[in-house]
Amino acid sequence: MIAADSEWDRDWPAPAKLNLFLHVTGRREDGYHLLQTAFRLIGCCDRLRFAPRTDGIVRLTRQLPGVPEDRELSVRAARMLQLASGTLNGVEIGLTKEIPVGGGLGGGSSDAATTLVVLNRLWRLGLGKDDLLRLALRLGADVPFFIFGTNAFGEGVGERLARLELEPAWYAVLVPPVEVPTQAIFQDPTLTRNTKSVTISGFSKGFGRNDLEPVVCRNYPIVAAHLAWLKGFGDARMSGSGACVFAEFPTESQARSVFASMPQGMRGFVASGLSRHPLAAELGDV
Repeated sequence: MIAADSEWDRDWPAPAKLNLFLHVTGRREDGYHLLQTAFRLIGCCDRLRFAPRTDGIVRLTRQLPGVPEDRELSVRAARMLQLASGTLNGVEIGLTKEIPVGGGLGGGSSDAATTLVVLNRLWRLGLGKDDLLRLALRLGADVPFFIFGTNAFGEGVGERLARLELEPAWYAVLVPPVEVPTQAIFQDPTLTRNTKSVTISGFSKGFGRNDLEPVVCRNYPIVAAHLAWLKGFGDARMSGSGACVFAEFPTESQARSVFASMPQGMRGFVASGLSRHPLAAELGDV
């Protein structure tokens, strides 16, 4: 049994995130890095639309440039959900991208999380939030955060999340014209991997740094240039493994004023900080 047609016929949001700080605190024997970070949801969203298939096939309506369908995270999420639940249902996924690819804003991870949550509902699978979180971690370190549903203090490799209350804010986000490969940045021998661990009580506005930022800026001067310009307006930082950089402002008008003064050739967007995932209220505990 699946949802009625009226439930399928709509778009579902997948919001971006910012890492307000990102510390690398160690490395496990299996090579995974141990992190601490503050995740912030923002109002820049990809949009997904799902159409039921009765043949068990999972596919994209339109393939993303440069991304093989088998590697696209929403496709992988749907197929993983099929295997975990034993459902024979298939789906066609329409994906409209607004979140920059390779920018450190979690677009692919967010698409995967929305796919897990929404198909769990549309396919009437009845999996609980803990079940979805376990599947999410198998897809990537950032995916569980987008199922968690609120801003969060994250530790470990993405599996340890605690709710984080953040003040309303607006963000000017710059998008340098480069995609930064996450794996290469984490493998760089100059990366700091021994930042001292902190507790959630130690976090406040302006806390910490992004340990990946010096590595990215050294290897990608265009990112360093965007960051240097934005630092002229306050405490600008890089999100995730880059390439996007951002600065926080208390009001929309301040963020848009900075955005309007961008030099010719730079691009980006302005977005509000969110307190909850757009699907959290509608989908309840899952």
